[in-house]
Amino acid sequence: MTTIRDAILKSLEDLGNLSNSTDICNHILSNKYYDFGGAKTPTNTVSAQLGDFIRNGDTRVKRIKKEGGVYFYYLAKNEQNIESDILTATENGTHQRKIEKVKSYEERDLHKLLSSYLKSTAVYSKTIFHEQSTYGKDSNQIWTHPDMVGVRFLNLQTKASQNFLKSINRSDIFKLSSFEIKKEINSDAELKKAFFQAVSNSSWANYGYLAAYEIGDSLTEEMERLNQSFGIGIIKLNANPYLTKVLFQPRYNHLDFKTIDKLCKINREFEKFIEQIEKLMTAEERYYKATEKELDEFCDDYFLNDADADKYCKDRNIPVEIITADML
Repeated sequence: MTTIRDAILKSLEDLGNLSNSTDICNHILSNKYYDFGGAKTPTNTVSAQLGDFIRNGDTRVKRIKKEGGVYFYYLAKNEQNIESDILTATENGTHQRKIEKVKSYEERDLHKLLSSYLKSTAVYSKTIFHEQSTYGKDSNQIWTHPDMVGVRFLNLQTKASQNFLKSINRSDIFKLSSFEIKKEINSDAELKKAFFQAVSNSSWANYGYLAAYEIGDSLTEEMERLNQSFGIGIIKLNANPYLTKVLFQPRYNHLDFKTIDKLCKINREFEKFIEQIEKLMTAEERYYKATEKELDEFCDDYFLNDADADKYCKDRNIPVEIITADML
């Protein structure tokens, strides 16, 4: 069953530009995306849910306030398609949360949470199984292989600009990222081990990240110091992937093609990932959409709606965040 949140996201996707709550509500009604059950003020229902997206820090939806105090909303992934002078202000809200502990889960269960967050930011991502490598049984391979890799393409609007950039430097059209993923980091020792593992296995990429589901509150200062010294970004994962936060941004690095070549030689999945990127980069315009779909199908699965994410976390015993009345 489609939720009101999914109906709003679908409408924002269809509309593709700045839209207020009335525009979005009318689109939902005209396309029958959601049954308001005879509600007298469906626009108020949509407006309240839009406000929840912002207050809860959902990374998929952004808003600006225009003249007259009216809020207009858009999908974050479409930001590049909206004129920069229109995007004059954004607002974000946060709530304090606590995590309800349940049975354990596997580290790789977190990969779909991360891939869904990355997809919402226009990043294609792929899990790299180090055990499938030439030296897969060597425990030291965790210092060579990233847990996940990602690619984001520069969104150029015209064919002329795309061809021009390709003729100058093709690698500027895309950015590669490396991700090290941990279930929890609760001590200084755990932080340093995970952080330098991320440093080691991301040296080839434009951006390196350390992502964890649970991070101790006392580690913020040390995370900031390590981030400033070594340039690894830090991501706090969430059971709702669209509430995932980048706590510290990564530093940009040039691609290390020798290490990329080494990873291609020892891991077939990594090599296929690089091949898919090259295939999309060189595709003729008439084949671009089909090639892009091929890349999307090759990469990791991601959630199509919030209901799927909720069920996934419940089935795999991933801890969920509970907002209680005294926290509001």
